[in-house]
Amino acid sequence: MEIPKVFESEYKFCLILWENEPIKSGDLVKLCREKLGWKNTTTYTVIKRLSERGVVKNENTIVSSLVSKEEIQEAEIVDMVEKTFEGSLPAFIAAFGRHERLTEEEIENIKRMIEKD
Repeated sequence: MEIPKVFESEYKFCLILWENEPIKSGDLVKLCREKLGWKNTTTYTVIKRLSERGVVKNENTIVSSLVSKEEIQEAEIVDMVEKTFEGSLPAFIAAFGRHERLTEEEIENIKRMIEKD
């Protein structure tokens, strides 16, 4: 199953949803007003848009996710590597490594992940 694209403002919405789901849409509207400064109509529009794309479901005013945070994050990384680094994971890691200093433990964890697959 292909993970639908989630844009930045939608991702911020999803972070609130993942932390509080399942949640009544009215309560979600209040949280989005408090945390994102959104109007009620904005939240309902995002719920509708994400429902149509298969990211969330809204049944009987109860909103819950159909896609996990990890799935969205993974899809974003894969998309970025494809677009920005022509699909080259080593080029991505090299670019990341030039700007972020990795500890020995992090390097070992990366090596284990690579060897695992």
